[in-house]
Amino acid sequence: MTSATNTDRVLHKTGGGRRSKRSNERLDSRPGGLKRAPISVVVLILLGLFAILPVLVLFLNAFKSDTELATNPLGLPQTWNFSNFATAWTEGQLGQGLGNSAILVAGTIIGVWICAGMAAYALARLRVPFKRGIAFYLLIVISLPAQMFLVPLFFLWTNLGLYDNLFGLILIYTALNVPFATLLLETFFAGIPKELDEAARLDGANEWQVATKIMLPLARPGFLTAGLVVGLAVYGELFFAVIFISSPNNLPISTAFLSFQQGFTRLYGVTDAAGLIMIVPVILLFLLMQRSFISGLASSGVKG
Repeated sequence: MTSATNTDRVLHKTGGGRRSKRSNERLDSRPGGLKRAPISVVVLILLGLFAILPVLVLFLNAFKSDTELATNPLGLPQTWNFSNFATAWTEGQLGQGLGNSAILVAGTIIGVWICAGMAAYALARLRVPFKRGIAFYLLIVISLPAQMFLVPLFFLWTNLGLYDNLFGLILIYTALNVPFATLLLETFFAGIPKELDEAARLDGANEWQVATKIMLPLARPGFLTAGLVVGLAVYGELFFAVIFISSPNNLPISTAFLSFQQGFTRLYGVTDAAGLIMIVPVILLFLLMQRSFISGLASSGVKG
């Protein structure tokens, strides 16, 4: 009796061990299972370090003098020099530059939302002839370098009185970013079920009511994504800002780095401090809107 009981226990344990082993093998063989988890963690850690290390080096170098930067470019500062920030703020006129950049970013985002929103809605929801041709044209416009239009645009802006004018620069930024934003927003509008606007039209809603009351709220993640992408592009743009703005009172913050050069040398500590001041608003904005940004890009990729 005792031997039979022991045999049953051994068989029970052996069967349980085999089932456990089989279940572990199934977990290990699954796509994205246990075997892939360590690799994913390592890749994510490497990507995180790749993104955070340059910002960390910029942060440390912003507190160093030029002499210490030459001898210790990657280590901790021996003495934390906070005067670089005061020098960068006054000589680079960063306060005024931030205000001008805020005007440029806000004006461009509003212009892109209006122009690209109407164009994307028409391409996605209305019966517009040559839809694919228009989309292909927008794709070509995105691929063309904007520098090829620089000379005629400069003379045109000078004759229209838009040179050295923030409004004139907003028009340029809006025109440059509308094609991309139109293609991005089209994917959001195309992903909305057509039964919604058809039901609204049956209830007596006109086209403006359908667009503003139904389509626009549903496409809000797309507008937030387009606004964030366009805003970041305008905030760091330098080429057109230098060419079409000459007055120091109208220069955006991206041009402040031109003020920290003395002859053939550059004040690297002050430049790093100005760069740190410049990226702080961007980091804070992205941290506040990262969920909307990531979900918006994911939605556009699935629906496109």
